[in-house]
Amino acid sequence: MVLFVGLCTVSCKVGENPMIFISDMSADEVFRINEKSCTLTEAKVFLANYQNIYGTVYNINLWEHEFGKNSLEKYVKDLTISQLAQIISMGYLAQEEGISLTEEEGKQVQKAAKEYYDSLSKEEISYMGVSEGIIEEMYRQYGLADKLYTHLTTSVNDEVSDDEARVMELQQIFVTDKDTAKSIDAKLKEGSDFLSLASTYNESGEIERALSRGELPEKVEKKAFDLEPEEVSGMIKTKEGYYFIKCMDNYNQELTDANKQVIVERRRKEAFDDVYEAFIKTLSSQFHDTLWEGVRIETDGSIKTRSFFEVYESYCKW
Repeated sequence: MVLFVGLCTVSCKVGENPMIFISDMSADEVFRINEKSCTLTEAKVFLANYQNIYGTVYNINLWEHEFGKNSLEKYVKDLTISQLAQIISMGYLAQEEGISLTEEEGKQVQKAAKEYYDSLSKEEISYMGVSEGIIEEMYRQYGLADKLYTHLTTSVNDEVSDDEARVMELQQIFVTDKDTAKSIDAKLKEGSDFLSLASTYNESGEIERALSRGELPEKVEKKAFDLEPEEVSGMIKTKEGYYFIKCMDNYNQELTDANKQVIVERRRKEAFDDVYEAFIKTLSSQFHDTLWEGVRIETDGSIKTRSFFEVYESYCKW
């Protein structure tokens, strides 16, 4: 698991505190939180990796398609700042919590830094302006944040019942018009095929779906989870419109097992947020907007690195 997946919002702020945009920072500072700076070199390491991680889907290079370049570039740049800001902020919190890397963890960081740096081409090193020492320090900061997250979430209950995690498979019809809903209800009572009606009337965007708890209005969810396979609900009225549900499988074991881990991770995030969100309100931040706005993502194929986080995971498991 990559530490920060799902933890960061994509915005130029520290928690709820907006970064102050200034122009009198040093030439290589992208932002500063309290006294700790993020340099352009550090930002470009994350930027280079994210541009390749998020710029390729099913072996399709999204940077080659004009339709998404501007929005994708903004997303990748915003994500870079957000992730790095959280790592630095977590470093302050780790210090307050008395958390540091052990000697053995430091050795693993060194090994990871060497492997990643050795994987870089001359073009990539030049673009980022990076050295092995800088990579090592970045891994130290990342590892410290990782260790802090584990520390703050270690007491989270990882027991999840089958009922809480249960995932069912269903077909659905959702319409907003009352008369249409009444017509569908009548047709179902007459024996019309559910899927055919769904193909004609459904407004929700998907007919077949897996459902876990908390994803549909409570009234709909309760009715859905009470259904037996092949059983069809009656018309279910909600504030948004009218639902009809057909149960295809009321307990998918594989999806339920996977959902248990999702629930545990959600609990961990909530436990982390309880402490982190309160702490970051005490931090101040500055952002060198002119410098960052001038940074362009290189899409000519010369920057291919994408293994920064994978290498960390292979060495630093704590």
